[in-house]
Amino acid sequence: MSKPAEITAAAPEPIPECPHCQKPMPLCICDSVTPIENKLSLLILQHPQEQDRALGTARLLARHFPDATLRVGLSWPSLSKALGHPIENASHWGVLYLGSARAADLEAEGEIVALNRKGEIADNQRTALGKLEGVVLLDGTWSQAKALWWRNPWMLKCQRVILNPAHPSRYGRLRREPRKDGLSTIEAAAMLLAGLEKRPDIAETLNASFERMLARYREVQAEMPELAPRPAAKGRRRDFRRGKRS
Repeated sequence: MSKPAEITAAAPEPIPECPHCQKPMPLCICDSVTPIENKLSLLILQHPQEQDRALGTARLLARHFPDATLRVGLSWPSLSKALGHPIENASHWGVLYLGSARAADLEAEGEIVALNRKGEIADNQRTALGKLEGVVLLDGTWSQAKALWWRNPWMLKCQRVILNPAHPSRYGRLRREPRKDGLSTIEAAAMLLAGLEKRPDIAETLNASFERMLARYREVQAEMPELAPRPAAKGRRRDFRRGKRS
């Protein structure tokens, strides 16, 4: 007698990704993104290794703004090259990079603090922050953000800023931050843009989008754990932001 043919299980169909946020479709919330018309331009530089499809926020953030640019890489010759168009004065752009600076240690006042090249609080905060025409966010872990900072010396021509948040990141237990002032990229942008433009509605819109993203993640985690596995604690995690979000 001939042996019965072995039955091989069919490989599971790959789950498609959203072409915009690049998350698996069950995690995508792009259909709920509310466009935001704002004055400041936004440039997000994402480290090549910081492309967290499940919990990253950089692409979700960029979806909100018509004038947002997201670049993935390690270095660019200049701010103009990173943006893809000429910029007359890089000093009119801010770079959000915490590094070793802590607003609490500097006894800084306010949620947004401009620093000088020595990492000290800059003189005349109103003038330093009021001249900004755009902001740069670094998306990656703490060490990845540091790499982006050191690989792009043109950032020293920009105005360095840090944040002084009153509350911890909404990530909560989903992603542990090594510092209390560590925020997701989208939370950092919410605080920064809303504060600089004096428009609390920007923060409300971005934070609400982030909350929806986290709620969707938790739902999928319960129903499809293979798509949204419980993330391991990352002691050096920094979704920008800080200096995020990815």
